[in-house]
Amino acid sequence: MPQDAFTIRYVTKELCGLLKGGKISKIIQPDRETVTFIIYTASGNVKLDACLSARGCRLSLTGCDKPVPKTAPGFCMLLRKHLANAQITGVAQIPFERIVYFDFDCTSEFEKLKMRLYVELMGKYSNAVLTQNGVILGALKTAAIGENTKRVLFPGVKYSLPEPQDKISPDDTAAIKEALKNSPADKAEFISQRIKGVAYSTAADIAETFNNNPAAEEIKEYLCGDEYSPCVTYADGEPADFKARCASADKRDFPDILSAQREFYDFVYKKQLTENARKELTGAVFDAEKKLRKRLQAINEKLLDCRDAETVKLKGELLTANLYAVERGRESFEAVNYYDENGGKIKIALDRSLTPSQNAQKYFKRYAKLKRTQEISSAQREETEKKLDYLSSIRAHICAAESLFDLAETREELKANGLIKEPAAKKEKAVVTPFRKYIIGGFTVLAGRNNIQNDRLLKHIRPDDMWLHTHGFHSSHAAILTEGKTVPDGVLAAAAEICAYYSDGRGGTKVPVDYTRRKFVKKPPASNPGFVIYTDYKTILVNPDGHKDERAEQ
Repeated sequence: MPQDAFTIRYVTKELCGLLKGGKISKIIQPDRETVTFIIYTASGNVKLDACLSARGCRLSLTGCDKPVPKTAPGFCMLLRKHLANAQITGVAQIPFERIVYFDFDCTSEFEKLKMRLYVELMGKYSNAVLTQNGVILGALKTAAIGENTKRVLFPGVKYSLPEPQDKISPDDTAAIKEALKNSPADKAEFISQRIKGVAYSTAADIAETFNNNPAAEEIKEYLCGDEYSPCVTYADGEPADFKARCASADKRDFPDILSAQREFYDFVYKKQLTENARKELTGAVFDAEKKLRKRLQAINEKLLDCRDAETVKLKGELLTANLYAVERGRESFEAVNYYDENGGKIKIALDRSLTPSQNAQKYFKRYAKLKRTQEISSAQREETEKKLDYLSSIRAHICAAESLFDLAETREELKANGLIKEPAAKKEKAVVTPFRKYIIGGFTVLAGRNNIQNDRLLKHIRPDDMWLHTHGFHSSHAAILTEGKTVPDGVLAAAAEICAYYSDGRGGTKVPVDYTRRKFVKKPPASNPGFVIYTDYKTILVNPDGHKDERAEQ
């Protein structure tokens, strides 16, 4: 992301216009490297994130609600102590540096003070430092003497700026012109390496704007001028970056840099939350599958031990038939196997301490035990395989999820099955998430997001509505609301493509999708969520397609 001094200049200018005169209403620290300020301004409350992580460091407005820790970290408590209800008197940038500072008028019961908060957006060296009269009151990341650092960031020490980079100032036309004389063919690399405060992505835009041959005056005007056109760039249909100026064609323009930045980082934050939730749920399913596979292995080993049950029974029968010929105290007896067409013989091991009749009964008892074990283990194997198949269906829905919205009910499904344990909390009314909804060719097409929704979808549609499910793959259930009309082939194909897209056959080319009327779909009693049986169906082969352009607003 182009959080370089060039972009930060526009961000700072807009923040100053928006926040100057505003008052700090609330300060929270949702994670170790992010501080969120809720600021009351003339245009209402705004949330300002100061993210100081190695990746994604920034100052940006946000519309996302962040978690509030039960216990505030020390730096957050320090900011609350000094900046609660403080008025922002100015926001400025250290020229051509990735450092922004906020000036505050702080009023307590006894005195009025002026304080300054420096926000250093420098990758892994990012930090926030609160000062009064140039002396450090506290820092998010402290660095004392002896910690192998060039700067001391510790309470009571005078604040000093980081050492400036040995690069050309963007407003030094003469120096830029001189450097261009010996510049390499890759102008973007040259600009980002030699000119202060310019990220490579910004340098690439400069080079592209001036056909890879920018003059010194053009570089200066680009970096120091007032012209800018904020936008969010896109790749594969998703926000890829935000920029103050951009030569890309695949972009969406915004009225100001703060709006573009907010749009992009809110998307990144929600995507990260979704990926974290997906990882958590996938891990819970994986652990459950691992236990079931271990159980299935043990069951199969038991069944393997039972494979000789009929031979044990045969030996008991042969002993019973030959009681007159078996002498007590023998270790074995060789009997003619009358089930063998060739009249072969079978050797039977005996217990010398038992009578021939007792040895026969011992074989029959062992046979009965093996048969019971076999019956019980077979039922357990069937049940375990069903559970594994059910977990596979949950995993398919987790993989197909596109947002936290899609994962909400899956989390509840896993909690109901005891696969996720969370601390007891105040019970709230469950939020029922709507189906995925599309309008295709005048028909409404619905698709479930998870097993719970698949069951709900089955109850929601009418007997003559069309129901779809992938053949041989776990997938979302889909439905076409017919309203008594004949469904055109194009609508049927589109609904099948949606069904295939939200399945674990999504990575393939052609996916078979079964379709039938709702009246031919039944849910067996006490079956797992999402499980159904159906008849009178036909199958269509389609390429998976999410049809997101036809998604109705929800």
